Amino acid sequence: MHIYLYEPRDDRINGLIAELRTAQIVPVRIFDAFFEGDLGMLTLEGHSTRPFLLADNALVLDQITRLRSAGCRNPIIILRDFRNTRAAAGTLDCGADDDLVIPLKAIELRARINSITRRAHGHAAQSLSIGEVTAYFDGRDPEVAGQRVFLSGREHEIFQYLALNSSKVISKAAIYEAVYGLAEDQPFDKVIDVYICRIRKKIDAAAVSRHGYIETVHGRGYKMSAPEQAGYEAGDALLSASADRQGLTYSSEMTIETAAQ
Repeated sequence: MHIYLYEPRDDRINGLIAELRTAQIVPVRIFDAFFEGDLGMLTLEGHSTRPFLLADNALVLDQITRLRSAGCRNPIIILRDFRNTRAAAGTLDCGADDDLVIPLKAIELRARINSITRRAHGHAAQSLSIGEVTAYFDGRDPEVAGQRVFLSGREHEIFQYLALNSSKVISKAAIYEAVYGLAEDQPFDKVIDVYICRIRKKIDAAAVSRHGYIETVHGRGYKMSAPEQAGYEAGDALLSASADRQGLTYSSEMTIETAAQ
Protein backbone atom coordinates (compact mmCIF):
# COMPACT_ATOMS: atom_id res chain seq x y z
CA MET A 1 0.00 0.00 0.00
CA HIS A 2 1.32 3.43 -1.01
CA ILE A 3 0.32 6.57 0.86
CA TYR A 4 1.06 10.27 0.54
CA LEU A 5 2.92 11.35 3.67
CA TYR A 6 3.29 14.94 4.86
CA GLU A 7 5.68 15.18 7.81
CA PRO A 8 8.02 18.19 7.52
CA ARG A 9 9.92 17.49 10.76
CA ASP A 10 13.17 15.70 10.04
CA ASP A 11 13.42 14.40 13.60
CA ARG A 12 10.13 12.52 13.20
CA ILE A 13 10.15 11.29 9.62
CA ASN A 14 12.59 8.37 9.90
CA GLY A 15 10.85 6.74 12.84
CA LEU A 16 7.45 7.18 11.22
CA ILE A 17 8.58 5.66 7.91
CA ALA A 18 10.15 2.71 9.73
CA GLU A 19 6.88 2.05 11.58
CA LEU A 20 4.81 2.29 8.40
CA ARG A 21 7.01 -0.22 6.64
CA THR A 22 6.29 -2.81 9.34
CA ALA A 23 2.76 -3.01 7.91
CA GLN A 24 3.97 -2.91 4.27
CA ILE A 25 2.86 0.71 3.90
CA VAL A 26 5.12 2.53 1.46
CA PRO A 27 5.12 6.31 2.00
CA VAL A 28 5.49 8.79 -0.86
CA ARG A 29 6.68 11.91 0.91
CA ILE A 30 5.10 15.23 -0.06
CA PHE A 31 5.92 18.80 0.95
CA ASP A 32 4.23 22.21 1.06
CA ALA A 33 4.66 22.70 -2.69
CA PHE A 34 2.42 19.68 -3.34
CA PHE A 35 -0.64 21.58 -2.08
CA GLU A 36 0.22 24.53 -4.33
CA GLY A 37 0.35 22.37 -7.45
CA ASP A 38 -2.29 20.86 -9.70
CA LEU A 39 -4.44 18.77 -7.36
CA GLY A 40 -6.86 17.96 -10.15
CA MET A 41 -4.81 14.86 -10.95
CA LEU A 42 -6.16 13.31 -7.76
CA THR A 43 -9.59 13.05 -9.38
CA LEU A 44 -8.28 10.86 -12.20
CA GLU A 45 -9.21 7.18 -12.19
CA GLY A 46 -6.87 5.19 -9.97
CA HIS A 47 -5.72 8.06 -7.76
CA SER A 48 -8.55 8.03 -5.23
CA THR A 49 -7.38 4.92 -3.37
CA ARG A 50 -4.10 6.37 -2.09
CA PRO A 51 -4.56 7.87 1.41
CA PHE A 52 -3.07 11.10 2.73
CA LEU A 53 -1.33 10.96 6.09
CA LEU A 54 -0.85 14.53 7.28
CA ALA A 55 1.07 15.55 10.36
CA ASP A 56 -0.82 18.22 12.29
CA ASN A 57 0.53 21.67 11.50
CA ALA A 58 -0.54 25.30 11.35
CA LEU A 59 -1.80 24.89 7.76
CA VAL A 60 -3.50 21.51 8.10
CA LEU A 61 -7.05 22.91 7.73
CA ASP A 62 -5.99 24.76 4.60
CA GLN A 63 -4.36 21.58 3.25
CA ILE A 64 -7.53 19.57 3.82
CA THR A 65 -9.65 22.31 2.25
CA ARG A 66 -7.43 22.48 -0.83
CA LEU A 67 -7.62 18.71 -1.31
CA ARG A 68 -11.39 18.52 -0.93
CA SER A 69 -12.01 21.65 -3.02
CA ALA A 70 -10.03 20.05 -5.86
CA GLY A 71 -12.43 17.11 -5.81
CA CYS A 72 -10.06 14.77 -3.97
CA ARG A 73 -11.91 11.83 -2.44
CA ASN A 74 -8.82 10.11 -1.05
CA PRO A 75 -8.85 9.09 2.61
CA ILE A 76 -7.28 11.84 4.74
CA ILE A 77 -5.89 10.94 8.16
CA ILE A 78 -4.36 13.46 10.55
CA LEU A 79 -1.57 12.60 13.00
CA ARG A 80 -1.13 14.82 16.05
CA ASP A 81 1.32 14.76 18.94
CA PHE A 82 -1.21 15.32 21.73
CA ARG A 83 -4.91 14.75 22.15
CA ASN A 84 -6.85 17.91 21.38
CA THR A 85 -10.60 17.33 21.10
CA ARG A 86 -11.42 20.74 19.64
CA ALA A 87 -8.64 20.56 17.03
CA ALA A 88 -9.61 17.01 16.06
CA ALA A 89 -13.24 18.06 15.64
CA GLY A 90 -12.04 20.89 13.41
CA THR A 91 -10.11 18.61 11.05
CA LEU A 92 -12.96 16.11 10.84
CA ASP A 93 -15.50 18.84 10.13
CA CYS A 94 -13.14 20.23 7.48
CA GLY A 95 -13.13 16.94 5.57
CA ALA A 96 -10.60 14.61 7.20
CA ASP A 97 -11.65 10.97 7.66
CA ASP A 98 -9.78 10.27 10.88
CA ASP A 99 -7.64 12.06 13.47
CA LEU A 100 -5.11 10.00 15.44
CA VAL A 101 -2.63 10.61 18.25
CA ILE A 102 0.93 9.29 18.00
CA PRO A 103 2.70 7.05 18.87
CA LEU A 104 0.89 5.01 16.28
CA LYS A 105 1.04 1.35 15.33
CA ALA A 106 1.06 0.91 11.57
CA ILE A 107 -1.10 -2.22 11.72
CA GLU A 108 -3.93 -0.16 13.26
CA LEU A 109 -3.43 2.60 10.70
CA ARG A 110 -3.66 0.09 7.86
CA ALA A 111 -6.90 -1.31 9.29
CA ARG A 112 -8.37 2.19 9.55
CA ILE A 113 -7.36 2.98 5.97
CA ASN A 114 -8.89 -0.27 4.73
CA SER A 115 -12.12 0.53 6.59
CA ILE A 116 -12.37 3.99 5.04
CA THR A 117 -11.53 2.68 1.56
CA ARG A 118 -14.00 -0.20 1.49
CA ARG A 119 -16.82 2.00 2.82
CA ALA A 120 -16.04 4.57 0.14
CA HIS A 121 -16.66 1.78 -2.41
CA GLY A 122 -19.89 0.74 -0.73
CA HIS A 123 -18.57 -2.29 1.20
CA ALA A 124 -19.18 -2.20 4.96
CA ALA A 125 -17.90 -5.70 5.81
CA GLN A 126 -14.26 -6.77 6.00
CA SER A 127 -14.73 -9.13 3.07
CA LEU A 128 -16.48 -9.26 -0.30
CA SER A 129 -17.78 -12.30 -2.18
CA ILE A 130 -17.56 -12.41 -5.97
CA GLY A 131 -18.90 -15.80 -6.96
CA GLU A 132 -16.49 -18.38 -5.51
CA VAL A 133 -13.94 -15.66 -4.69
CA THR A 134 -13.77 -14.09 -1.24
CA ALA A 135 -11.68 -10.91 -1.11
CA TYR A 136 -10.50 -9.71 2.29
CA PHE A 137 -9.67 -6.09 3.07
CA ASP A 138 -7.57 -6.78 6.16
CA GLY A 139 -4.46 -8.00 4.33
CA ARG A 140 -5.36 -11.67 4.08
CA ASP A 141 -4.99 -13.55 0.82
CA PRO A 142 -8.23 -14.26 -1.03
CA GLU A 143 -10.01 -17.59 -0.97
CA VAL A 144 -11.43 -19.29 -4.05
CA ALA A 145 -13.95 -22.09 -3.45
CA GLY A 146 -12.72 -22.20 0.15
CA GLN A 147 -9.08 -22.57 -0.87
CA ARG A 148 -6.54 -19.92 0.02
CA VAL A 149 -4.81 -18.40 -3.00
CA PHE A 150 -1.38 -17.02 -2.21
CA LEU A 151 -0.62 -13.64 -3.77
CA SER A 152 2.51 -11.52 -3.63
CA GLY A 153 2.25 -8.05 -2.13
CA ARG A 154 1.92 -6.38 -5.51
CA GLU A 155 -0.51 -9.00 -6.79
CA HIS A 156 -2.63 -8.46 -3.70
CA GLU A 157 -2.81 -4.69 -4.29
CA ILE A 158 -3.96 -5.16 -7.87
CA PHE A 159 -6.41 -7.91 -6.92
CA GLN A 160 -7.93 -5.81 -4.15
CA TYR A 161 -8.37 -2.82 -6.47
CA LEU A 162 -10.17 -5.01 -9.01
CA ALA A 163 -12.31 -6.55 -6.26
CA LEU A 164 -13.31 -3.14 -4.87
CA ASN A 165 -14.43 -2.21 -8.37
CA SER A 166 -15.95 -5.58 -9.30
CA SER A 167 -18.29 -5.60 -12.31
CA LYS A 168 -16.69 -2.38 -13.58
CA VAL A 169 -14.21 -2.10 -16.44
CA ILE A 170 -11.00 -0.63 -15.00
CA SER A 171 -8.36 0.74 -17.34
CA LYS A 172 -4.78 -0.43 -17.12
CA ALA A 173 -3.71 3.16 -16.48
CA ALA A 174 -6.05 3.37 -13.48
CA ILE A 175 -4.64 0.16 -12.00
CA TYR A 176 -1.10 1.42 -12.55
CA GLU A 177 -1.85 4.72 -10.80
CA ALA A 178 -3.61 2.97 -7.91
CA VAL A 179 -0.64 0.69 -7.30
CA TYR A 180 2.34 2.88 -8.17
CA GLY A 181 1.22 6.50 -8.52
CA LEU A 182 4.02 8.87 -7.51
CA ALA A 183 6.23 6.08 -6.18
CA GLU A 184 9.90 6.34 -7.07
CA ASP A 185 10.08 2.67 -8.12
CA GLN A 186 7.80 3.00 -11.14
CA PRO A 187 8.37 0.07 -13.53
CA PHE A 188 7.54 -0.25 -17.22
CA ASP A 189 3.83 0.05 -18.02
CA LYS A 190 3.49 -3.57 -19.22
CA VAL A 191 4.03 -4.77 -15.67
CA ILE A 192 0.27 -4.57 -14.99
CA ASP A 193 -0.40 -7.06 -17.79
CA VAL A 194 2.16 -9.42 -16.26
CA TYR A 195 0.62 -9.22 -12.78
CA ILE A 196 -2.93 -9.59 -14.11
CA CYS A 197 -1.85 -12.74 -15.97
CA ARG A 198 -0.38 -14.22 -12.78
CA ILE A 199 -3.43 -13.36 -10.67
CA ARG A 200 -5.81 -14.73 -13.30
CA LYS A 201 -3.96 -18.06 -13.49
CA LYS A 202 -4.00 -18.51 -9.71
CA ILE A 203 -7.69 -17.70 -9.35
CA ASP A 204 -8.83 -19.69 -12.38
CA ALA A 205 -6.86 -22.74 -11.26
CA ALA A 206 -8.68 -22.78 -7.91
CA ALA A 207 -12.16 -21.99 -9.29
CA VAL A 208 -14.39 -25.08 -9.37
CA SER A 209 -16.62 -23.46 -11.98
CA ARG A 210 -13.62 -22.77 -14.23
CA HIS A 211 -15.08 -19.33 -14.74
CA GLY A 212 -12.59 -16.67 -15.83
CA TYR A 213 -13.08 -14.11 -13.09
CA ILE A 214 -10.79 -11.47 -14.60
CA GLU A 215 -11.81 -10.53 -18.10
CA THR A 216 -9.72 -8.56 -20.57
CA VAL A 217 -11.92 -5.95 -22.22
CA HIS A 218 -9.91 -5.13 -25.30
CA GLY A 219 -9.14 -1.46 -25.70
CA ARG A 220 -10.62 -0.59 -22.30
CA GLY A 221 -8.97 -2.58 -19.52
CA TYR A 222 -9.97 -5.37 -17.13
CA LYS A 223 -13.11 -6.41 -15.31
CA MET A 224 -13.58 -8.78 -12.40
CA SER A 225 -17.03 -10.35 -12.22
CA ALA A 226 -18.87 -13.37 -10.86
CA PRO A 227 -20.16 -16.22 -13.07
CA GLU A 228 -23.80 -15.19 -12.70
CA GLN A 229 -22.95 -11.67 -13.86
CA ALA A 230 -21.06 -12.96 -16.87
CA GLY A 231 -23.86 -15.43 -17.55
CA TYR A 232 -26.45 -12.69 -17.31
CA GLU A 233 -24.55 -10.57 -19.81
CA ALA A 234 -24.05 -13.56 -22.11
CA GLY A 235 -27.76 -14.40 -21.79
CA ASP A 236 -28.70 -10.87 -22.72
CA ALA A 237 -26.48 -11.11 -25.78
CA LEU A 238 -28.10 -14.41 -26.82
CA LEU A 239 -31.60 -13.04 -26.32
CA SER A 240 -30.67 -9.94 -28.29
CA ALA A 241 -29.22 -12.03 -31.11
CA SER A 242 -32.28 -14.27 -31.06
CA ALA A 243 -34.56 -11.25 -31.22
CA ASP A 244 -32.56 -9.89 -34.11
CA ARG A 245 -32.87 -13.19 -35.98
CA GLN A 246 -36.61 -13.34 -35.32
CA GLY A 247 -36.98 -9.77 -36.48
CA LEU A 248 -35.02 -10.55 -39.62
CA THR A 249 -37.18 -13.61 -40.31
CA TYR A 250 -40.35 -11.66 -39.72
CA SER A 251 -39.11 -8.86 -41.95
CA SER A 252 -38.19 -11.35 -44.69
CA GLU A 253 -41.58 -13.02 -44.48
CA MET A 254 -43.32 -9.67 -44.72
CA THR A 255 -41.26 -8.75 -47.75
CA ILE A 256 -42.12 -12.03 -49.51
CA GLU A 257 -45.79 -11.73 -48.61
CA THR A 258 -45.93 -8.13 -49.84
CA ALA A 259 -44.22 -9.07 -53.07
CA ALA A 260 -46.73 -11.91 -53.59
CA GLN A 261 -49.61 -9.52 -53.20
